[in-house]
Amino acid sequence: MAGSSLLLLLDDNAAVLDDVALMTKVAAKKTAGVLGDDLAVNAEKVTGVRADRELPVVWAVAKGSFRNKCILVPAALAISVVAPWLITPLLMLGGLYLCYEGFEKVAHKFLYSAEEAVEHKDLVEHLADPAVDLVEYEKSKIVGAVRTDFILSAEIIVLTLGIVADMDFTAQVLVLCGIAIIMTIGVYGLVAGIVKLDDAGLYLMQREGEGAWRRSQRWFGARLLSFAPWLMKALAVVGTIAMFMVGGGILVHGIHALSVWIGILATQLEAVAAVGPVLAAITPTLASVLIGMVAGAVVLGAVSLWRRLRGT
Repeated sequence: MAGSSLLLLLDDNAAVLDDVALMTKVAAKKTAGVLGDDLAVNAEKVTGVRADRELPVVWAVAKGSFRNKCILVPAALAISVVAPWLITPLLMLGGLYLCYEGFEKVAHKFLYSAEEAVEHKDLVEHLADPAVDLVEYEKSKIVGAVRTDFILSAEIIVLTLGIVADMDFTAQVLVLCGIAIIMTIGVYGLVAGIVKLDDAGLYLMQREGEGAWRRSQRWFGARLLSFAPWLMKALAVVGTIAMFMVGGGILVHGIHALSVWIGILATQLEAVAAVGPVLAAITPTLASVLIGMVAGAVVLGAVSLWRRLRGT
């Protein structure tokens, strides 16, 4: 009897862990849109810091991110126990915020790109001044990055909470903690690699010596050095599109009538000759992106109007 009870207990634990692993993978896929933006934002936040201080700054921000999640995970679990009805409204707010942030980036790119170039030039000249306190500048970078991370981490935790809302409390704790740890290590590990790409390229370019191996190292270093800024731009673009896709998808799932209409449209498009199945497959994603852009434009317009009325 004791042996069979132990086997049943182990079987139950294995089943729970299997469910936790499955839901963690689902949550990781659902929060991938925020992850892309998180990478771009945090890599950008570290720019302007001295090369030998980039990794310590990334480590400081990563520790701040862990502290953020130590606040957000218990808060999310408390909501799931005390007020589970808040999960859907919080998801909708998170989706709207993602759409707003994505559209703000697009609008800012087209409206203020010339101003950004001037600001970057001023920043470079400012940091070249020996009278500037670089330690204080570094601290301000870390504080700003941790503050931004809090918002992005909140989005990740809320999205994950919506996915595991129907699971038991123990499984919710394991999935939320797992996502918090995986996302933090993944994001800041990749950020550390991204910000050191140009240094790696420069190191390889400066390798001396003759022979095919040394020449190939210098060639690869030059390509790596030119690739680093393009990678940052690509991350920003992919992250913005993913924000529309994830945010719009949350809104679609939250508004039942909209979800039904998109399903009907996909079914009708499936009847189109030759390309029907492809159109039906991409329609939900394209609809989510379009709805995300429209929602972001509406929220940005409302926020801009509010700021003007307040004179800020």
